[in-house]
Amino acid sequence: MMPAPEGLLFGLAGIPHSCSDDSSLQAVGQVRRLGLEALELEFVQGLKMGPETAGRVRLAALNHRVKLSAHAPYFINLNAEDRGQKMQSQDLLLNALRLASAAGATDLVFHAGYYGSRSPEETYKNIKHSLQEVLSIARSEKIAARLRVETMGKKKQFGSLDEVLSLCRELEGLLPCLDFAHIFAREGRINSYRDFLQVIKKVEKKLGRSALKKAHIHISGVKYNQTGELKHLNLEESEFRYDEWLQALDDAGVAGTVICESPSLETDALMLKNLYHSLREKRIDSGSGE
Repeated sequence: MMPAPEGLLFGLAGIPHSCSDDSSLQAVGQVRRLGLEALELEFVQGLKMGPETAGRVRLAALNHRVKLSAHAPYFINLNAEDRGQKMQSQDLLLNALRLASAAGATDLVFHAGYYGSRSPEETYKNIKHSLQEVLSIARSEKIAARLRVETMGKKKQFGSLDEVLSLCRELEGLLPCLDFAHIFAREGRINSYRDFLQVIKKVEKKLGRSALKKAHIHISGVKYNQTGELKHLNLEESEFRYDEWLQALDDAGVAGTVICESPSLETDALMLKNLYHSLREKRIDSGSGE
């Protein structure tokens, strides 16, 4: 595992478009060649990476100094009404965590589930119980990768900011993945410097300063309606005020990893990295630096 950075590392989700080969192994080197520092391995369509490849990816990330995370399969639902489906989701999440750890990822991001016919309160209780069992097994196996539950953009999905922060506060070993595009789309607001600072302060109040020093963040542009998120957009095509968002992150001293999920991937990731470092240089030059 790499040491916690001072400030933010920037990377992308999945294989860079500039890769000639659709492989995670090649993606690690390409991320570094692009001038980025992080890569989120995409297990979203299933756990297709074998143990030998996972070991090679781990070594490549160490050699290139690329921080790895991973994203669990989309079809996990820890609130499934069928008990067998719920247990399958728990097994899938555990196997994804094992694979992420074998590949050298420090964190595994996952979607917790859907409300379905259940109330938000009952859904919360069911998902909490499911995760308690998963986390207990992960601790007993001493799995190095951390579980991160993602804030979700669709209102039918479990994962409002308050739900995620409460769950992380109650369950030892669970951390948040803060997807600011999802938070914006779900609320239809949270799109100004003041709004972003309020989110950051809420995270600190609920989980402590340490949660801001090892943050894992997703970002993209987003199209949405009254039901929440519809699809990802490039940042320049979206209403999302990413310049004010970056300023808030920097002013609040947030450190950790930013994973770009825009359709353009590396273009937006590099734009954000360059803008972020420009903001930091201005702050330091003005005499308000660390």
